[in-house]
Amino acid sequence: MNGELTLRGMFTGGNLRQLGAPLLIIMILSMMVLPLPPVLLDLFFTFNIAMAVMVLLVSMYTKKPLDFSIFPTVLLVTTLLRLSLNVASTRIVLLEGHTGPDAAGKVIEAFGQFLVGGNYAVGLVVFVILVVINFVVITKGAGRIAEVSARFTLDAMPGKQMAIDADLNAGLIGEDVARKRRTEIAQEADFFGSMDGASKFVRGDAVAGILILFINILGGLIVGVVQHDMELARAAQNYTLLTIGDGLVAQIPALIISTAAGLVVSRVATDEDIGQQFVGQVFSNPQVLMLTSGILGILGLIPGMPHFAFLLFAGAVGGLAYWMVQKQARPAEEKPAAPAAAAPMESQEASWADVAPVDVLGLEVGYRLIPLVDRGQDGELLKRIRGLRKKFAQEVGFLAAPVHIRDNLELKPNGYRIALKGVDVGSGEAWPGMFLAINPGRVAGTLPGTPTKDPAFGLPAVWIEAGLRDQAHALGYTVVDAGTVVATHLNHVILSHAAELLGRQETQALLDHIAKDAPKAIEDLVPKQVPLAVLQRVLQNLLEEGVTLRDMRSIIETVAEHAPRSQDPLELTAQVRVALGRSIVQQLYPGNAELSVMALDPSLERVLLQAVQTVGPDGSGIEPGLADTLLKQTGAAAQRQEEIGLPAVMLVPGPLRWLLSRFLRRAVPQLKVIANAEVPAARTIRVTSIIGGK
Repeated sequence: MNGELTLRGMFTGGNLRQLGAPLLIIMILSMMVLPLPPVLLDLFFTFNIAMAVMVLLVSMYTKKPLDFSIFPTVLLVTTLLRLSLNVASTRIVLLEGHTGPDAAGKVIEAFGQFLVGGNYAVGLVVFVILVVINFVVITKGAGRIAEVSARFTLDAMPGKQMAIDADLNAGLIGEDVARKRRTEIAQEADFFGSMDGASKFVRGDAVAGILILFINILGGLIVGVVQHDMELARAAQNYTLLTIGDGLVAQIPALIISTAAGLVVSRVATDEDIGQQFVGQVFSNPQVLMLTSGILGILGLIPGMPHFAFLLFAGAVGGLAYWMVQKQARPAEEKPAAPAAAAPMESQEASWADVAPVDVLGLEVGYRLIPLVDRGQDGELLKRIRGLRKKFAQEVGFLAAPVHIRDNLELKPNGYRIALKGVDVGSGEAWPGMFLAINPGRVAGTLPGTPTKDPAFGLPAVWIEAGLRDQAHALGYTVVDAGTVVATHLNHVILSHAAELLGRQETQALLDHIAKDAPKAIEDLVPKQVPLAVLQRVLQNLLEEGVTLRDMRSIIETVAEHAPRSQDPLELTAQVRVALGRSIVQQLYPGNAELSVMALDPSLERVLLQAVQTVGPDGSGIEPGLADTLLKQTGAAAQRQEEIGLPAVMLVPGPLRWLLSRFLRRAVPQLKVIANAEVPAARTIRVTSIIGGK
């Protein structure tokens, strides 16, 4: 019973598709061993030709190489099919060739008689020409393209991976999209690597076709003359025509498959198939068509030239050019006239409506960047900004103010400016239609273009044409488009000024959001125990040092616990940081890694503690010479930490943490200062540098 169910399951619709490939391979291998009648051989030859045509058409209608990722395997299977047909037809030709030109079936007879007129000398020349075209021209060129594409694709993988990571970190794409793009990059490298190897199959098939041709002719002469007592001329006529027909019926599909391989590996991935690209790029310029028509017309007027053919095509191309010019010059449909402008209203007295509030976060663009932010044109930058704000809310813990976008004719055409509360905090230029190739520090060459710097991080970069994108990836550049440049810069500005974006209104909205799940905690905290302004200052202190507000429950509970004893925002911030110590350390040292930190010399600690007790935590009481030494030694130690791949983190006593963090932040922006109490007891600490030691 179980066996019956198993057999029944094997022949369901889904399993039949799985059995298709094994059955095809078994059939191909069987043809090499089992004798086939001429009728069945005709069917297989016809199937081979149909398969080759189908592969060619599929390769023409695909829009990118990965849409036909099975092509290397198809190349191997079709090559094996042709060789098995050669073996089967050779068997019939040598066994039955003495009976006449139809001994190996009607297909071979048609290719041997009709295509070459029954002349084996002409057939031999045509066969050799087809083999040379296939082997020397198409296969060799396609193999070279696949080899170079495979090498460039592998070289470009790190740059593409960095571009994906940059888009993911900037909030432009989600984790699922990033995973899909990484998979496509790996598949692309595998595809071109497979095509590089698969092209050797076609090359070997061409060589095998030549050898099979001469072996069949020689074998046919021996069999016809020795075994069947045929005259040499008759034997040569019969067996040579059969052999040439057999060779042509195999080489023509091979030529078609090789052409398909060349089309797949030589095309540039776009949203159009080959036919649309060809028509759109070759026949889109009427000036080119006019010049072509003129040249053909001049050639057609030269005495001795075929006037009819040249003048016919000159007229056709010229007519097409004229039609395109008329189409482009055709005036647009008249639009309804705009209503007359309303009469200007009498000037009114100034009012409070004339006072325009300053945008919390604004983006101004030059006129060439307007398509990127135009809602009517579905500007891509609008979508990226929405994704950026969503990612910011998920990772930082509060919803920032919306970005108000407007055009500014005073800016450069390709310029943009980012403003925070009306003050410029970032600016740059972006060139729509071009790509910014950013040098991450280890590129293998230079690129032609406009040198510049990445506006977000100040890395050296160059604006390049779209056609140089793959070359830039291969050289190790991180390549991004104009919209990504602006979005990444905006994301960097938002993250850098997160504390300033958390105003009183955003703080209250955050508390209202948390009150949905814990209404009693919020009701008891604000304003009964601590004013809203104090809580806002605590949250801003955390954001200034890169601590997110995602764990608001712990923040609220800690503030509620210590608020009765102190209303000082700095003291409350210190207590909150201790409560968030595990997440702070986890962000700096993922996993259970050892904490490699910098530390202060004990004598320097005592001096700084005295300064804090004397003048407070603002750092104004530090002696200038000591301050200069502290800045220099900390900067050098932080640079050494980064050179060996470690974060620049300083571990200090709790009373000194705010002082040193605020004092060192401007000179060493990458430095993070944590207190001893913030480190979980289970983590191991290793001191790599002593600041202030002799």
